[in-house]
Amino acid sequence: MIRMIGAGLAWIGRHGTAALVVSIFIGVALPALSAYMRPYLGISVFSLLTLAFLRVDQDAIVRRLRRPTLLIAALVWMMLGAPLLTWMAILAIGPDQLGPDIVLALYIATAAPPVMAAPAFIYLLGLDGTLSLALSVAALIVTPLTAPLVGELMLGPSLPLSVGGLALQLSALLVGAFLLSFIFRRLAGRERLVRSSHHISGLNVLLLLVFAIAAMDGVAASFAAKPGFTLGLTALTFALALVQMLLSLALFAPASREDAYAIAHTCGTRNMGLMVAALGGTLPELTWLWFAVGQFPIYMLPMMLKPFVRLYCGPNAGSVT
Repeated sequence: MIRMIGAGLAWIGRHGTAALVVSIFIGVALPALSAYMRPYLGISVFSLLTLAFLRVDQDAIVRRLRRPTLLIAALVWMMLGAPLLTWMAILAIGPDQLGPDIVLALYIATAAPPVMAAPAFIYLLGLDGTLSLALSVAALIVTPLTAPLVGELMLGPSLPLSVGGLALQLSALLVGAFLLSFIFRRLAGRERLVRSSHHISGLNVLLLLVFAIAAMDGVAASFAAKPGFTLGLTALTFALALVQMLLSLALFAPASREDAYAIAHTCGTRNMGLMVAALGGTLPELTWLWFAVGQFPIYMLPMMLKPFVRLYCGPNAGSVT
C-alpha cells in the first residue's frame, strides 16, 4: 500500500501541471466542496510553505548571492516599489471611490511575496529558475517587515490586524514552516530528498489542489448571481498581474532577457493565500472574491504566456508541459 501511494504521488509529481489548472475549475464546479474545504486553507498554506522550504536548493541561492545587486534591486521593487506604486494609484483614483474592500484586495495582491511555485513555473517555461527561487525566498524573509508597514500606509486603521499583530502572524507562519522543514530535512537526509523529488512534487500538487478548491468558495455563487461583475473582477486580477509583469520587464530590461522575465513573472504571481492566512482567513466578501478569482492568473498565465516567452527569450524557451 505504501509503495502504491508513493508511486501515485510520483506520477502526480511528473504529470501534475495540468491538474493545477483543473483544480480551480473543480472548486467552481463543486461549490459545496469549496465551502467544506475553506477552513483548511490556512493549513494548506502552512504545509505548502513547509514543502517549499524543504525543496529549496541552497547551492542555487548561494550562486545568486555571489552577485547580489540584481537580486536586491528586484526584491526592493517587488516588496516596496510595486505596492507603493499601487498606493499612489489608489490615491489618484480616490480610496473612497474604490471602497475599503477593494483597497484591501489591492494591498493583499501587491504586498504579498511571490508564490513559491514561481520558480517551478519559470523552469517549466524552459528558463533558469534560480533567480526566481532566490527572490522568492528573500521575499518570504522580508515579508513580516514590509507587509505590515505597507498595510499601515495603504489601509491605516482599516487594516484587519495591527501592524505588530500582522508581523507576528506572518513570522509565526514562516518560522514554523522553516523549522518543520529543517526537522524533515535532518531526518530524511539530502540524498533521500533528492530521490523523493517526484513524491514531494506530487504532495505539493495535492496541497495546491486543496488550496485552490478552498479558495474558490463563493465563486460559483458569484458567477451565477453577477456573471458580468465576476468576469470583470477576474479580468482586473489578470490586468494587475500583467501590469506588474510589464513594469518589471521594463525596469529590468538592462539585465538579460531570461533574468528580466524571471523577475517579471515572479513579481506577477503573488502568494495572496499567505496574507489571507495571516489575517485569520476572514475577509470581506468582495475582498475574498478578488483573492479567489486572483488564483486564475497565477495558474493560467504560464500556459497563456508561452508564445510571448518564446518570442522574448528565444526559441528554446516556452517549453511548458
